Amino acid sequence: MDMIDDARPAEQRWLLLIHQLPTKPAYFRVKIWRRLQGIGAVAVKNTVYALPANAETQEDFEWLLKEIVEGGGEAMVCEARLVDGLSDGQVRSLFDAARDEDYEALIKEARALSAKLVATTAQDESAELSGQVRRLRKRLMEIAAIDFFGATGRLSAESLIAGLEARIAEDKDMTEEQPQAVTNLVGRVWVTRQGVHVDRIACAWLIRRFIDPDAVIRFVPGKGYVPKAGELRFDMFEGEITHEGDRCSFEVLLGRAGLIDPALQPIAEIVHDIDLKDGKFGREEATGIGHLIAGVAMANKDDEQRIAQGSPIFDNLYQYFRTKRG
Repeated sequence: MDMIDDARPAEQRWLLLIHQLPTKPAYFRVKIWRRLQGIGAVAVKNTVYALPANAETQEDFEWLLKEIVEGGGEAMVCEARLVDGLSDGQVRSLFDAARDEDYEALIKEARALSAKLVATTAQDESAELSGQVRRLRKRLMEIAAIDFFGATGRLSAESLIAGLEARIAEDKDMTEEQPQAVTNLVGRVWVTRQGVHVDRIACAWLIRRFIDPDAVIRFVPGKGYVPKAGELRFDMFEGEITHEGDRCSFEVLLGRAGLIDPALQPIAEIVHDIDLKDGKFGREEATGIGHLIAGVAMANKDDEQRIAQGSPIFDNLYQYFRTKRG
């Protein structure tokens, strides 16, 4: 009798974005292409882009799908396993090749900047080079966030940039102000999508820490939910408080609530960089906090538990930035 081999590796699941864009305006096509690059998707066919399947990548594709449809295009997202044609290994190699190309470009810039640092003695020029090193670190974080399978070029890029940083002293000061009291959002029932991750966990923390300590938060399906009277939807399609332009829901909620505490701003930047993966703020803390939140999500299926486990992370961040003043 033939025995079934149970030792076979688990199949890789993929998310596929299949889309069609309008021919005009041209800038919209460029915008969507840049967004695809920013979330790390690779083309497996002309209008078919892939990402490894998980909660974060699904959310990335869902937001992009919404953007495409609002711009007059057509799109759908599906989960798939590869049966014939491309193998899982071949698709992984597409991701690795794309990231290694990014790392190689970064390595060239780092080497050129290293030569400039050795040659310069002027204080003004050193300050300018310091800014360029921070830009390289920001770019490395952007690439690492979408390096799903561990491309080989990361170690070399990390080593070079760490060496540059070791030669540069940075001094950054921020003024501290007291947070404004918030009363206009008290007593509302807050509603968000099930399967909370960084943006929604951060929003829930902000609501209960600064807006309404007794706030009720409900978790509902992401699609088809009809809000009841008195409810506020956050980080949901067509929600009252959700992504606006290139701002994540946490940033929008900060503005809507009128919170001006300077210690909350770097937290907003960290949440933005983790959630949108565009490296807009280049917060060096984003990678570590992103891993912590991902661990919380993996260990807890219940949304209230995710918020309960994730909130102390933001409590500690808040205290850190109040103490650090920047």
